[in-house]
Amino acid sequence: MTTPAHNSILHVVNLAKQVVLNDAALTILHPTSFAIQRGESVAIVGASGSGKSTLLGLLAGLDLPSSGEVWLAGQSLGAMNEDGRARLRGELIGFVFQSFQLLPTLTALENVMLPLELNGLPDARKNAQHWLERVGLADRQQHRAQQLSGGEQQRVAIARAFAVNPALLLADEPTGNLDADTGARVIDLLFELNREQGTTLVLVTHDSQLAARCSRRLALHAGHLEGQA
Repeated sequence: MTTPAHNSILHVVNLAKQVVLNDAALTILHPTSFAIQRGESVAIVGASGSGKSTLLGLLAGLDLPSSGEVWLAGQSLGAMNEDGRARLRGELIGFVFQSFQLLPTLTALENVMLPLELNGLPDARKNAQHWLERVGLADRQQHRAQQLSGGEQQRVAIARAFAVNPALLLADEPTGNLDADTGARVIDLLFELNREQGTTLVLVTHDSQLAARCSRRLALHAGHLEGQA
């Protein structure tokens, strides 16, 4: 069995994904191998339909590959059942999505508290309050998500992601639904927290300026990993 690279938070070996469409096999991701070290910031770039979001889902164990392996913090996702993968995600990964993925009828505070309570972490309220203050939303804690602007909702999502103290943060087009100025502030915040917390940051993006701020880029084209820079 392949063993993970030393000090890598993610180690991907010959990872591939196929789906069956109209009785024909369609390859979404061709065999791909790479490692991401702890504390790195990595952009996964490529045009729409290049396989970026599919790759991110495989890295998180939200989707299963057709072949190949993903090692997360030295543990093989393929060797686990769904409960095991969910447990590992809860312990190690924070998520920030383009569509925010907040529960609209819960307050900002309740949205940030939820993963803390699900993981059985102590002081959920105090921790959630700290992170909402950290992202500049101390005065919006009791507002329901549906009452917040897009930029505010994304900041709640960032607070929720960092509140669980993840070793790895996965962000899928985190500024895709935001205007340019708000998006820039959200990205500044992500990188600031990445530096402060030492969290590994993996961003899926089509934004070349955002990708340039990362320490490394993985470029996908039609499901092929065409370059690492």
